[in-house]
Amino acid sequence: MPGGVEGVTVEAATQVEGHDYYGHARREILPFLPERCGRLLDVGCAAGTTTGAIRTLRQVDWAAGVELDPEAARLARQRLDRVEEGFIEEAPLEDFIAPASLDLILCLDILEHLVDPWAQVRRLSPLLAPGGRLIVSVPNIRNWKFIWRLLAKGDFHYRDAGLLDRTHLRFFTRETASELALCGGLSLVACRNATRYRPLELRRLISRATGGRAETLLAKQFIVVAEAR
Repeated sequence: MPGGVEGVTVEAATQVEGHDYYGHARREILPFLPERCGRLLDVGCAAGTTTGAIRTLRQVDWAAGVELDPEAARLARQRLDRVEEGFIEEAPLEDFIAPASLDLILCLDILEHLVDPWAQVRRLSPLLAPGGRLIVSVPNIRNWKFIWRLLAKGDFHYRDAGLLDRTHLRFFTRETASELALCGGLSLVACRNATRYRPLELRRLISRATGGRAETLLAKQFIVVAEAR
């Protein structure tokens, strides 16, 4: 829920199942950073902690964010150079970001909350310089637990968090998540399970035994990395 959704406050988000949604750095995306991260945009930046983590690995000369929740936006301004408060659809990005001027755009756990995420990806993609990357994370509706609950129990009840977060408007699989990230004309670099398994975890063993084919069912969330050429 980073980035906030209409009617969901930071305070409410932090109380869901004990998770600190707006203050959690998404370190799983760090291996996919481009070599140069001089200028970046974090859509749904929450408190800016992911940008803070990136600054420990790369030189960031300028960082901007878009954040709906006022309190999270206030905290993000301590880490980012500019934060637009409100909906991404209404953010005047083109007024202060030139085409082909960004090295990195993050859309982490935000696109599934939008009415038309494809329009926003097509809008954002031209802002990337050659070699710049768009990193997207979205939940996987093909996760085996969801499929089992749906088939065995007819369970499609929305919840306060997780795959069926009641603020999710769009749902994706591995294939459609990749299509989303590429709809603005970028090239695919990677599409990976966002979860890193422990060495002897059963899911890791199943994944290895199936040559990775089981990831489409095991993954709760996919990270998609696309690059401008």
